[in-house]
Amino acid sequence: MHHKIANSLRRLVLTAGLGLAATVAVAAAPTPGSAPGAQATAPGAAARALHALFDERWEWSMRRYPEWATYTGDHRYGDRLGDASPEAIAADFATARRHLARARAIPRAGLSAKDRSSLDVFVHGLEEQLRLQPFAGFRSMSLGAQGGFQNELADLLDSSPVADRRQVEQMLSRLAAYPRRVDQELALLREGLAQRWVPPRTVLERVLQQIDGQLPDDVDKGPFFAPFTKLGSDMPVAEQDAFRARARQVIAEQVVPAQRRLRDFVAGDYLAAAPPDGALNRYPQGERVYELLVASNTTLPLTAQQIHDTGHREMARLRAEMDAVMREVKFEGDFAAFVKYLNTDPKFFHRDGEALLAGYREIAKRIDPELPRLFVDLPRVPYGVRAMPPHFSAQTSEFYTPPALDGSRPGWFNANAKAWQQRPIWGMETLVAHEAMPGHHLQTARAVELGELPRFRRGGGFTVYSEGWALYAETLGFELGLYKDPLSRFGHLQWQAFRAGRLVVDTGLHAFGWSRQRAIDYMIERTGEDADYIAAEIDRYISWPGQALAYMVGQMKIVELRDRARARLGERFDIRQFHAVVLDQGAVPMPVLERAVDAWIASGGVAARRR
Repeated sequence: MHHKIANSLRRLVLTAGLGLAATVAVAAAPTPGSAPGAQATAPGAAARALHALFDERWEWSMRRYPEWATYTGDHRYGDRLGDASPEAIAADFATARRHLARARAIPRAGLSAKDRSSLDVFVHGLEEQLRLQPFAGFRSMSLGAQGGFQNELADLLDSSPVADRRQVEQMLSRLAAYPRRVDQELALLREGLAQRWVPPRTVLERVLQQIDGQLPDDVDKGPFFAPFTKLGSDMPVAEQDAFRARARQVIAEQVVPAQRRLRDFVAGDYLAAAPPDGALNRYPQGERVYELLVASNTTLPLTAQQIHDTGHREMARLRAEMDAVMREVKFEGDFAAFVKYLNTDPKFFHRDGEALLAGYREIAKRIDPELPRLFVDLPRVPYGVRAMPPHFSAQTSEFYTPPALDGSRPGWFNANAKAWQQRPIWGMETLVAHEAMPGHHLQTARAVELGELPRFRRGGGFTVYSEGWALYAETLGFELGLYKDPLSRFGHLQWQAFRAGRLVVDTGLHAFGWSRQRAIDYMIERTGEDADYIAAEIDRYISWPGQALAYMVGQMKIVELRDRARARLGERFDIRQFHAVVLDQGAVPMPVLERAVDAWIASGGVAARRR
């Protein structure tokens, strides 16, 4: 999943209206010799106005949010951090209103179908941003159980290049800017505290652990210094040593004291005010906030009750299939005994973290040659499997880091090598399908190459699409040669059930009065997942309301559209062409995807354009 980077940039989503909806992709650069965002469509007045607005908004977002620019591969602003002052945030909303008014004034009749879709996505993002403007208390809660402002600098440095002198100087300037940025964040957190918007104690305890993991006694062993161990080999050794000396000084004298100020506030006034329960419906106007987050994370007109009921139905279906696997292998005992056996017998685990990584890589190598059977086009940019940075705990979920457009960074499946004793071999195939191919990497890297789309559609997206696609991609494993043995099939079903359970517990926690312990007990009993892992996940849902709904809702919508296309096209249905239609939109809201698939069906299933 994308959530490591995404959660650390949640305020960008909430205040910039970039259409990100808590997911991260990669921007594509304009073709050399052409205007930024140039299109293949006829250059009518409406289209010219539309793309001028797209370009203006994109350039504004790069300047305004230099962290986001770095993630997209644009390093023009790599020497600075974003401004989180009240004045800057107010200006963001004012800019959004101006850009939205301009977008609405563009006549749709003068646009191509592709441009109308782009306009719809653009307007959707801005409207979503403005709907959350009144809820400053909620927007202040930037510290999440599995990522947030407390990790933002470490995550950013990990994705920043240090190949040449200019890039190293930029990073040093960024480190020096961090104290001011922390002070701005503390002001926002205090504003939320005054409005009684504080995360619960269990979440803040995890935040404190994450901060502590970034503050070792030896600066050289912390995440802030890690990039300076990877300086470009073209630099003379003496120059590298000089840069490292400067880095140690700025980290010790500026970054570490700032991070300790953040820690002191969290451990002091913030934790003292932390409620025992983080359900949104217990916060001021929290019920309305959750309604907005449900809409934001699903992009569909669904109520919490509808989602809750769907989760129960899907969980019952998947649990029945899991029980069938237990009978197939002739296990004598109940479900709890079966999952205990699967999660404790040493034969189901790799011997250490390196062996776990090798196992993931072997699975990826088996998947890659089979992909042309299901896809018209595959992305050119490569991906790899690596251990996630050491400051992440053993309870952290695996996640995907998108590639950099400048070629300095491929896509990465970040595996939790620390958790090798909690990652059974029988659950690994479906995880690779989700995080790498044909999941996040195929979708995200393919989006980069859609040069006929404007940059914001290639460089942003919606969680319901990106996570829905990744969950759908897991189900394609059957056609890619995965899940051949019953236990691997059980692992696939368990991960699917885990996402169905999220529909139940996220809505249960935030809308229907469920306690944290009830949510933990439900997930453990229904899925058989490890208790510590489930507790960490529940705290994630508490501190990131609604995001966990996107996975299964998005998958179910893609399956619905596939089944509709197959039923209406009959023998003309081609799964490769269907996947091309879905992937070649970029990560869009579900209604935009549905219109694209319906148009393809109406065309008789005409073959998608190849490169």
